[in-house]
Order: sequence, then C-alpha cells, then structure tokens
Amino acid sequence: MHHLKTGALFALLAIACFGQPQRFKDSEWPTYGADLASTRYRPLDQINASNFSKLEIAWRFKTDSLGNRPEYKLEGTPLMVNGVVYTTAGSRRAAIALDAATGELLWVHGEHEGERGAAAPRQLSGRGLAYWSDGKEERILYTTPGFRLIALDAKTGAPIPSFGKGGVVDLKLDDDQTIAPDLTTGEIGIQSAPVIAKDTVIIGAAFREGMTPKSMRNNKGYVRGFDVRTGKRLWIFHTIPMKGETGYNTWLDGSAEYTGNTGVWTQISVDEQLGLVYLPVESPTGDYYGGHRPGANLFGESLVCVDLKTGQRKWHYQLVHHPLWDMDISSAPILADINVNGRAIKAVAQPTKQGFLYVFDRVTGLPVWPIEERPVEKGNVPGEWYSPTQPFPLKPPSYARNGVAEDDLINFTPAMRDQALTIISKYKIGPVFTPPVESKLDGPLATLTLGTASGGTNWPGGSYDPETHIVYAFACNACLTPIGLVKSPKDVSDMNYIAGTAGQEPRMRTGPGENAGADSPLPSRAPAPARGGGSGYVPLTVQGLPLIKPPYATISAINLDKGEIIWQVAHGETPDSIRNHSGLKGLDIPRTGQAGYSIGTLITKTLVIAGDSQVTTTNEHSRGAMLRAYDKATGKEVGTVLMPAPQSGSPMTYMLNGKQYIVVAVSGGPYSGEYIAFTLPSTDEHAETR
Repeated sequence: MHHLKTGALFALLAIACFGQPQRFKDSEWPTYGADLASTRYRPLDQINASNFSKLEIAWRFKTDSLGNRPEYKLEGTPLMVNGVVYTTAGSRRAAIALDAATGELLWVHGEHEGERGAAAPRQLSGRGLAYWSDGKEERILYTTPGFRLIALDAKTGAPIPSFGKGGVVDLKLDDDQTIAPDLTTGEIGIQSAPVIAKDTVIIGAAFREGMTPKSMRNNKGYVRGFDVRTGKRLWIFHTIPMKGETGYNTWLDGSAEYTGNTGVWTQISVDEQLGLVYLPVESPTGDYYGGHRPGANLFGESLVCVDLKTGQRKWHYQLVHHPLWDMDISSAPILADINVNGRAIKAVAQPTKQGFLYVFDRVTGLPVWPIEERPVEKGNVPGEWYSPTQPFPLKPPSYARNGVAEDDLINFTPAMRDQALTIISKYKIGPVFTPPVESKLDGPLATLTLGTASGGTNWPGGSYDPETHIVYAFACNACLTPIGLVKSPKDVSDMNYIAGTAGQEPRMRTGPGENAGADSPLPSRAPAPARGGGSGYVPLTVQGLPLIKPPYATISAINLDKGEIIWQVAHGETPDSIRNHSGLKGLDIPRTGQAGYSIGTLITKTLVIAGDSQVTTTNEHSRGAMLRAYDKATGKEVGTVLMPAPQSGSPMTYMLNGKQYIVVAVSGGPYSGEYIAFTLPSTDEHAETR
C-alpha cells in the first residue's frame, strides 16, 4: 500500500441529518450516474448550442504514471463534490482527488496487490468510485482489481482505520460461496463503481468467463450490502437461489448447486425514499450454451428489486429465459417518475443489449405497457434446453436492431449486396432469440446475431431528463456477433459445447458485455472449424466494409409517458474506411455513425452530449474524435469539439465558481488514458451561475 498527500483546502459540507439521504447541489456530480436514479442529468445550460463548439480545455490529467504501464482503456466517470473531482485511474486502479477548477492532483491512494492483482478478472482502472458523508465525515470508497473494498478519508486519501481491517474489506470472504475463491487466484472481481445509499455500500460481482468458460462450475455473482462506517456485511442476495429460496426450482436437475456467474457486474440504482435497490443481473455460466443448466434459470438476465436494509427480494422480472445469447442486463436501471394516460407512475426503465427498453412500475414490478410471452424458435444443439417463449415488450418499440434479416445487409451498391447475400448463405440468420447452432463446415457455420454480446446499449447505459420524461440511449446498431458452438474437448472444459465460431478466429472475451475489440484467442488446444482461412472460411466483411448497413450506431430519444421514439440520429462521423473507399466514389452516402459498444450520454438543460467511438480525419490537417452536442428536443447536431482520442468513459458535468465544466475520459488505439475537462473561454461565460 502506498499513499501520497498534498495540501488542499476543502469546503465544509452542509450539515445533514443522521441517516437521511445526503442532499447535493444540481451543480455537483456526487455519484456515478449523477444521482442514485442513474439519470446522468444535470440542469445546467451555461454550455449550450450557441457556444458548445467554442469549448476549450480547462485542464487535463494523464493517467500513465498511476500504475505499472499506460492504460488504453480508461472507462471512468469522475465525481465532483465541494470543488473536488474524485475518480479512479491507472493500470492498478488508483483513487485520486483533483482540484475541480485546475485539475491539480490533491491526493492519490493506490494498492499494490501483487499476484492477486495480476490474476484478477477485472483489472485496470475500472469505472469509478463512490462518495459518502454524514455531514461531519467524508469518505471515498472503491474496489480494487483484486476484489477488495477500500474506504478513504475524502480530505486526505488516508485509509479509514475503523473500516474493515485497516480500511479494507476483503470481498472474497463472507460471500456464501459453495467453494470459496482462492484469495490470490480466485476469478471474481468487479470493475464498476460501488453504490452508496444512506449508510449502505452495495457491491456486485464480475468474472473472467466469457464465450468459453473453463467449466460449467464457477463462483456465483451474489450481491452484498455493507455498512459504510464499519465495513460489516449487512445482507446478501443470492442471484442463483439456494435450496428453499424463490427461483430454485427454475434450475432443473440440481443445476443451481454448481452453476456460477449470474452476477451484477454493471451499475446499480437505488430509490432511497422507497428503500428499494434495483439489480441488473447478467447471464449464468456460460454465455451461449446452457445444456448443463436446464430450466429458466432465475435470476439470470433478470431485473431484481430488493430491500435496501435487508436485501430481501421484493419483485423480479426475467427479461430472457434460459439465457443463451449473452444478453446480460448490462447497464444501470433508470428510475423515472412518469405520467401515462393521466396516471402518475414511479417507473424503472431498463435499456438492454437487445434494443428493448423494458419499463416497469418500480414499486410493484408490473409492466407499464404489456409484455407478451411469444413462442420462439427451438434450436437443435444436442443436450441444450430451450425456453419455448420469450418476453416481448409492446412499447416502446425496439430502438436498435436485434436480429439479422437480409434487409439489414450492406446495400451501398448492388454488387456489395450480392456479395453479402453469398456470405450469409453459410450462416443461420433470424429475428431476436434465434438460437445458436452447432458449427458445421458445410453450414451453418454459426448464427449471425445483432443485439447480443456487444449490441444495443451496453455498460454506459442511457440517460433521462426528469423534466420531459425522455430517455436518451446510445446503441450499437451493427455490432455483429456470430454464435457457433463446437464440441468441447475434455481437457478444455467439462461443458458439452463451447463457443467457437467458424468464419473468424473463435474468441474469448475478457468479460461479460465487454467489447469484441478486447478479445483474446481461445486456448490453442480448442478446436476451431474452418479457422484462419482454411476450408469453409467466410470473412464477415464486404470489400473491407461492414456486412451490416448503416446506421452503425444511433442515439434515440424515447418518451416514457407515451412509450414512443420521438427522434433517432446516427451518432459519429462516417468512418474514413467508407469515405475513402474506392468502390464508393461518387456515391452520396448519408452519415453512417460509428459502431462502438461503450458510448455514454450526458444530458444537460438543453443538450445531449456524447463522443465518437473512433478516430477519423476531421480536416486535411487533423485526426481525432469529436465530442458532439445534439439539441435535446430535435436530435439536431449543434456543436462539436475535437478530442485526441475516442470517448472511452461516460462524460459528466458540474458548475464551479460560475463556470460549467464537462469532463470526459478518452483512450484507445495508440492513445493512453486521459481525463479532459472542457469549459468556455472567459468571454463566453454567462454571468449568472445556473
């Protein structure tokens, strides 16, 4: 453990009543999603359509020295409270405090976890941390890559001696696991920010296993609540039910005993007034084959509401029965007070990879609009168990592609369309919930899917305007995932089948819901039919262009009072590979947007703000990625500012000393992680602080 402190002046907190929710200013950003409802909204408008393009860099903080190597995947969203920015940074996930006006480093706290950190399934800087105060004391809490919960003095960065053991709670302990994970090598962790509601810290779990787990047996992703003052475990929710608990009978043949995963690896939302916590649960082991876990598999891919004080289940709704498509509930539920046909509803809206926005009464769990159980195709993979139906929301309509049809294929030219048709003839295609296939050299090689592993809305989630009752959601509209299953050799896995797609290198993602770009090859001993250009190899591009037609990514505005999409725009400039393609010269191609799974939106009084996911040539002299602003009411782009690298963490905003700031994490390609704070030139600031 090492600790560095520099002097700083901190404003005193307003006194808050013990045990009552801390009240923050609209000018601050006190928790990962702006508030516990995960709205990612602040009613600020000093930065607006008339001046967004004039933004200048107020400060920047490069993260390279906070770890043993540069970080090219900086995904954090900072907090800002009382003039101080708090965030995680660097390859070892240090917690840092910065002066919110200047970016000056005030303190840094880092943990050297040795082999435990090196073996962690969720490494690097993670997505953020949490702030807590009772009006007298201020604390920062965050989780390390090695799955330890750290409590720090927010003023100094020093560990809190009375929390856990010397400021640390070992999260690999006291977790009700059938087989406790090894303290050094056990593959359980978390990369998301802790959530603190009243005096309870809520922590989920994440795993290494992606397309090809080592075994059908794994640690279970239980969710726990801890006392923010002492670190004592207050409650635990079993995401895979134990015998005698609700849902146990949905795991046939005793499969609840050994199946793992089913964690909450993404952000959690809380209604403090109702005392309710909303848990977005991921898939069980493994993502694409479940023959060893017959049954619907609660609470896999379910939205679960539990009591804040006890962790007891209040209600649940399973969005996918017997998950087979890696449709983890990948982002924070959005808590929204809406009005439907004159009826006030305390709602929860859940964006998803499959492009459905599921909307429920957050008190009762009843759908706001009907959700129909419809028959779906049954697959024929030997040993697999299939759910005969899946739930389909009638409203709102899907805001992203979630199946593959011929009409989705590239159509820039007739020749390109013909080539695309030839390619897909080797694959199975179909609507959402089309089952994975056993991969065969003579076809089908795999099921082509959209709205699965990295489609739709992933971990950055959506945003919500509580004044207009509109959700804004980025979606990858062309993130194609082939799912083919191959027989599993006994020396690789005890599962009957593992994911191995013929037509491209079979891949094993670094974790659930992560970008395919972060993949690593399967172990060399795993079979790969038709891999690397051998017989039957089919590339999933047409003349170097995406097989799927534009728009590659969208931002949608969805009215929750009506259940309607009110506008949708392509997000991101047309990539250079299309603009400069020799086969497309002379064609008028509308803006395509940029495929990317990890773009978060920020909502202000008048704007929707989000950055590009790729670097493009902005003019004859510059290459970079744009931070873009759209008119919230119409979707019209009203301003841009150049960034040196793509947006890799969700942006946030705050107001300090009469100036509004927007902070965003950028990284990727050759550019290592950096937090950049933008503000207006002094002559363009509004005199009034809003």
